Amino acid sequence: MALSAEDVDRFERSRPHLQAIAYRLLGSAGEAEDLVQETFLRWQATDVDRIEVPEAWLTKVLTNLCLHQLTSARARRETYVGPWLPEPLLAGDPMLGPADTAEQRESVSYAVLTLMERLSPSERAVYVLREAFAYPHREIAEILDITEAASQQNFHRARKHVAYGTARSDIDRAAARRIVEEFLAAATSGQTDELVRLLTEDATSIGDGGGKVPARTTAFEGAVAVAKFVWGMFKPAQAKRAIVGGLPEVYAWVANGEPAVVAAVEGRVVAIMCLEVTAGGITACRTQANPDKLERATEQWAAADHGEPLLGL
Repeated sequence: MALSAEDVDRFERSRPHLQAIAYRLLGSAGEAEDLVQETFLRWQATDVDRIEVPEAWLTKVLTNLCLHQLTSARARRETYVGPWLPEPLLAGDPMLGPADTAEQRESVSYAVLTLMERLSPSERAVYVLREAFAYPHREIAEILDITEAASQQNFHRARKHVAYGTARSDIDRAAARRIVEEFLAAATSGQTDELVRLLTEDATSIGDGGGKVPARTTAFEGAVAVAKFVWGMFKPAQAKRAIVGGLPEVYAWVANGEPAVVAAVEGRVVAIMCLEVTAGGITACRTQANPDKLERATEQWAAADHGEPLLGL
């Protein structure tokens, strides 16, 4: 069915909102774009004049597409090589969506996106719609075809699973740069004691190479173990350069609202390490090195004024 220019424009006005929902639900920018496009095709195939509230209809269609995707993704991840981490987005990416409230910023943090993997698809959908976009439970129930009571129960369960006891602070570019600079100085000092000082006692480090880049299959746990690993990671080595196809340059940035170490080779982002920072120190280092999950970051990086690197490996 052919859409009028007004109907196409109506969808395009909703696209950023839909992409932000889909990314939070899936943890994948590529999959989010695909399902938003599928939503457009369904919008194109329906009699839009009969739709009373277009945004509600579009949100319902998209969310249910994402629920189906999440269910099949769980089966795919059983055969995924190594740990699975979300696709990180660099600061300024419109797919990060609204960031006006602490809840919105927290819901798209790399830490919370990772923790949301613990949730069932329905719990994740309720959590995202309620926490990040402030949908009332009545509307969430209509979107998911459940009762209001079930929506509330799913939300409370989700918050319990996602919550963790250490408070995160909002990070701007300047603060992130200071944190990353201190982290890199410690990592390249030749003394793991400096790194241990920056880490919490129960710090962890985990990486996602997707079977395409070498990555440990289990997390490093504890400040000493993480410090030794990080020290080795930032030690210049010819073998590392061969793996990533050149000499990596290291920058301080922000990804998903967290301080991030960005490694790039000739403008191509080859790794992003997100640092989860709490009042007690750095409590987690999560590194995305799967090239399939860094394509959008590379596009954003090319358009960014990232200045001079802090380090060359």
